[in-house]
Amino acid sequence: MIGVIVTIGPGDDLDRERANAVAQQEGPKFEGMAGLQSKVFMWDDEARMVTNTYVWDSEEAARAFFTPELKAKVIELYGVEPNVRFAEVSALIDNKVGVA
Repeated sequence: MIGVIVTIGPGDDLDRERANAVAQQEGPKFEGMAGLQSKVFMWDDEARMVTNTYVWDSEEAARAFFTPELKAKVIELYGVEPNVRFAEVSALIDNKVGVA
């Protein structure tokens, strides 16, 4: 498994409302996505940043997803360039499978 941490912001037009709207609009697109175990959209009010985390079955699947086209889409959605980091998943605890 591989984790991906995407941070977005801060930005002049990035706020809770915009971040929540993107999460509501884009969230369903990740349901049932092949190779993706989990995806979390988060808004950090203090830092005025979005942090999105992903857990993928494989690094190959994760890297195939994060294309230049996806980066352009993220910029379009949030108005800010994302920072994408890949990290090995040491353990995954999921106490509420299927709960949003």
